[in-house]
Amino acid sequence: MSPASGSREPIRPPDRRAAWGEVAGLLEFPRLLLRAPALARAPRGDGGPVMVLPGFATGDPATALLRGYLSFLGHDVHPWGLGRNDGRVRRLLPLLVSRVGALRRATGRPVRLVGWSLGGYLAREISRDVPADVDRVVTLGSPVVGGPKYTLSAHAFRRRGMDLDAIEAAVAAREEVPLTRPVSAIYSRRDRVVAWQACVDERNACVQHLEVTSTHLGLAFSPDVFLLVARRLAGPDV
Repeated sequence: MSPASGSREPIRPPDRRAAWGEVAGLLEFPRLLLRAPALARAPRGDGGPVMVLPGFATGDPATALLRGYLSFLGHDVHPWGLGRNDGRVRRLLPLLVSRVGALRRATGRPVRLVGWSLGGYLAREISRDVPADVDRVVTLGSPVVGGPKYTLSAHAFRRRGMDLDAIEAAVAAREEVPLTRPVSAIYSRRDRVVAWQACVDERNACVQHLEVTSTHLGLAFSPDVFLLVARRLAGPDV
């Protein structure tokens, strides 16, 4: 059962006035240092390929710490290499499908995908389009319901003239093709950028939800999240 099962409350985007609380995510940096011994004991990678996808309006620098940690654990880690994530899913998705396919062919192994925020949505959709190229997916605070409609960035998309209702309908339409690869969906009710309910997938049985206590910004630097990612990449039962 998903965390939102049985809930009939409408999803609302986060209150922009409360976004200042995201600065608490900076506290995750010292926590990373304090938790270093536990992080070092996390399950090791087996040398398989992992690609890490950044969130909206960020790029590979935003995931550098996570990628460095996963490399330390023995994963063959790759950035997404597409510059800043501008949120244009129709443009980005075919490019990523191609890159993941090339990585699968080069390594001879399906790719494990980790995505923060919009990067996680893209990771899910890659696994939907080319499941044979994907081993598993881990998402961090990713809006899987409504696209940007229930996120703090909704106003930025509206300024571009985008119809958020149409995007929400397009996101829902893609669900007609179910996900088949395992997905670990990490989310937080303290998220002030993406409504946590929009991170909950009530349609696909292959999704497991994992709740943490973090801001949206902190999801990219939280030692609790790092440990969860390491365990989920090592295997669902680790």
